[in-house]
Amino acid sequence: MVDVIRLLGIRDTPLSVDEVLGAVEDHAAGGTAVFVGTVREQDGGRPVTLLSYSAHPSAEEHLRRVAEKVAADHQVTALAAVHRVGDLRLGEIAVVVAAACPHRAEAFDACRRLIDDLKHEVPIWKHQVFADGGAEWVGACE
Repeated sequence: MVDVIRLLGIRDTPLSVDEVLGAVEDHAAGGTAVFVGTVREQDGGRPVTLLSYSAHPSAEEHLRRVAEKVAADHQVTALAAVHRVGDLRLGEIAVVVAAACPHRAEAFDACRRLIDDLKHEVPIWKHQVFADGGAEWVGACE
């Protein structure tokens, strides 16, 4: 199972979709699914001007456990997940996850499970600043 988890990380530098795709490249895979999460211009109908992510020091350990569960429950040949921390501007990439599997349906299912479980189980928090001067913290562990 460890061999299928190719790339995991919490980073304070810009993320690369190409790096994540390269990490899950595998000749045994017939399908690869990728999810790219970006900073959007509004949340709940309120314009966002700045977004910042913070992570608990144990976040990478939690991310590894999430990936191990996905690998155990799905027929994956490769998994990768990276999440950004720090200040991000509108349009910047906040998270990239990918799953490569023998077939496309498995790849879609594994990729969706990877991003959903990451959002629910990895201790990463989002601080949003709105154009009206308001701000809020949102827990990624929903």
